[in-house]
Amino acid sequence: MTDGARHRPPLGPVRVTPADPRYRDLIRGVNHRFTGSPGQIRIVGSAEQTVEAVQDAIDAGLRLAVRSGGHCLEDLVDGPDTAFLLDMSEMRQVYYDPGMRAFAVEPGAHLGDVYRTLYKGWGVTVPGGSCPTVAAGGHFAGGGYGPLTRLHGCVVDHLYAVEVVVVDAAGRARLVVASRDDEGELGDLWWAHTGGGGGTFGVVTRYWLRTAGATGSDPAGLLPHPPSAVLDSLVTWSWEGMTAERFRRLVRNHAEWHERNSAADSPYASLFSVLGVMHPASGVLVMSTQMDATVPDAERLLAAYVDALDEGVGLRPAHTVRARPWLESMLQPTLPDTVTGMRSKGKAAYLRKGYTDGQLDALYRGLTDERYTNPGAGVLFMSYGGAVSAVAPGTTATAQRDAVLKALYVTLWREPEEDAGHLAWIRGLYREVYAHSGGVPVPDEVSDGAYVNYPDTDLADPQWNTSGVPWSTLYYKDNYPRLRRVKASWDPKGVFRHALSVEPPASE
Repeated sequence: MTDGARHRPPLGPVRVTPADPRYRDLIRGVNHRFTGSPGQIRIVGSAEQTVEAVQDAIDAGLRLAVRSGGHCLEDLVDGPDTAFLLDMSEMRQVYYDPGMRAFAVEPGAHLGDVYRTLYKGWGVTVPGGSCPTVAAGGHFAGGGYGPLTRLHGCVVDHLYAVEVVVVDAAGRARLVVASRDDEGELGDLWWAHTGGGGGTFGVVTRYWLRTAGATGSDPAGLLPHPPSAVLDSLVTWSWEGMTAERFRRLVRNHAEWHERNSAADSPYASLFSVLGVMHPASGVLVMSTQMDATVPDAERLLAAYVDALDEGVGLRPAHTVRARPWLESMLQPTLPDTVTGMRSKGKAAYLRKGYTDGQLDALYRGLTDERYTNPGAGVLFMSYGGAVSAVAPGTTATAQRDAVLKALYVTLWREPEEDAGHLAWIRGLYREVYAHSGGVPVPDEVSDGAYVNYPDTDLADPQWNTSGVPWSTLYYKDNYPRLRRVKASWDPKGVFRHALSVEPPASE
């Protein structure tokens, strides 16, 4: 343990069983498609309580799952085999730890809390996601990215250390701290948490953040400084008159712009956008942007970006721009969260360059299929690249370092009886876009696999992945063998597992 002071007495432990009136509020996360039925929910408020809870689950022979914020897209937590649910949501402290010379973040802290505390206290931040209600726990372990990533890399590029509850071969739970400075097995454990995903190696009870190479003891110099102000904008193209040719041109323009402008030293390094190619039932194709307002000619650069996307399309978009303080922009995003409380399915991909014409035509056909009319369905293309590419693929477990875009295929709905239709649509669309590579984004000239924080169990299903390339390669590429060795060292009994957890090495 370090000398970083605790700021309040911990809550818990709290034990909730099915007979408890609180149970129904605690058995599912954001995606209402999944509702678990664990025999016990344990709410913890400290690392010590977490060790005790993990040991109790082991001693009782119960399948354990861990929840930080509940934003998992699949049933990796709320699955039918989860018997003991460990709820970390009350571990939400964010503070500077002078003993570690780093900022401590507990796994239940929402990103909005992280941004608010770091910025108000020291004027610093981490380049995390734009949804302020996502918790740090799984977001950090899977890599973490957001509006400042093109400037400052992934969250894990600033991860100094982790405090983790692990289980040894004798079935004993214990707390360990692993840092960037460690070598051997401890160094491996730190590395596995720089993109290896949650729920695989142990239970993280604290993250410490300090930018690699940062020196001195002044906390204000140990993490990136965000812009003082940003230009937030909303761009919309009407679906009316959006022919297949115009659609192809718009989406191609967007990708080609990112191919040209994703170097770490680009004047557009501070520009992050999300292009939502949504179903025509929504009425519009929509894009939100955030850019450092203090960059020279920022407004002109932003306008030139929108012009580049519209070139040759012939449907002049509506474009509204407002300057806002950075923290306000992060806590009140232009496109608010619409996922909470819905049923959903997501599928993801990294793009090294834009889709081929055949892929764009498949995307257009799927979106405009008159048999499917869901305004909450579509594909989000999110800016990537920039400082991400300055880190070698093996330095962290986050292997995809030369992608310029991330894509998230998503559909949202409310009624359980509609599940089959929505799942069939998104699975069919994704399979058609990647028909040339077995229905999945196999790394090649265009694609670079998928992002583990957008988990998709279809990638491990031979019905939907006919590529012959395993799901683990799509997520981790050449880093997977090392992750498997870490799994064997730190979770030899396989206590921490789910449908997409890292597998132990094959028997010799």
